[in-house]
Amino acid sequence: MSKIKKVAVVTDGASSLTPAQGLDYGVHVAPVYVNFPDKTYQAGVDLDAGEFYRLLRANKKLPTTAQPTAQDFIRLYTDLAKQAEAIVTVVISRHMSATLQSALKAQEQFTAVPVHVIDSESVSLGLGITAFAAARAAAEGKSAQEVVQLVEHIKQSLNVIFTVETLEYLHKGGRIGGATAFLGAALSIKPILYVKDGRIEPLERQRTRKRSVARVLDLVEERAGSSEIHAAILHCDVPEQAQELGEQLKARCQCAELLTMDAGPVIGTHAGPGTLGVAFYTL
Repeated sequence: MSKIKKVAVVTDGASSLTPAQGLDYGVHVAPVYVNFPDKTYQAGVDLDAGEFYRLLRANKKLPTTAQPTAQDFIRLYTDLAKQAEAIVTVVISRHMSATLQSALKAQEQFTAVPVHVIDSESVSLGLGITAFAAARAAAEGKSAQEVVQLVEHIKQSLNVIFTVETLEYLHKGGRIGGATAFLGAALSIKPILYVKDGRIEPLERQRTRKRSVARVLDLVEERAGSSEIHAAILHCDVPEQAQELGEQLKARCQCAELLTMDAGPVIGTHAGPGTLGVAFYTL
């Protein structure tokens, strides 16, 4: 009989984590749906990153993504209630997806153990590293309330700064927020975007890819100051560039942890291949 733990941590697939990657860090992932014209997949379940980019390039029409349903969360909660006294669920920003509504609906319907739902006000590995921190706290035996407080604390210093190869995907997917200011003649510009108040907003623009990536590093260093950071490099199908960015980040900032992961189908659909950035927080 496995020991009942105090808290199980759940997130959604917009965290850029597959269910298998999540479990490596003690996080349970409710996958996101990716709809191509001929088939619907669950990201990280029957669609890996490599196959996703192949399909993305092969299809003229952009796929659509759909959040996990309340039933998806309830199925996960039903399993977790056998092994935990409470569940903390951290999800993508409500300004980018209706996942929060699904999670709240599931919370309302599920009564076996207490469920706490938090809007991360972030996305991709900003959400992912927050969930990892929550899972670490849970593994240390922290209570649900303490895990919730930690997540709320992390949100205060959480940053996601990234550059995209083209604004075409964000524009087509309607996820661009104020970044429409960069459109029109600016499609050749290499924009730097960030997550602000739960939305993707424009930060700066550069003329070349090299400059935009260098500037992402500058911005991370400026915001981190002398603090130690918990960080992740996120990328869409550019692993070598991500590795290089990680090396440069380690040389310039004190990293308590540094992960590198493909941002996966949800981010890939909306930001496009070539996306590269950093998610980080200070404690």
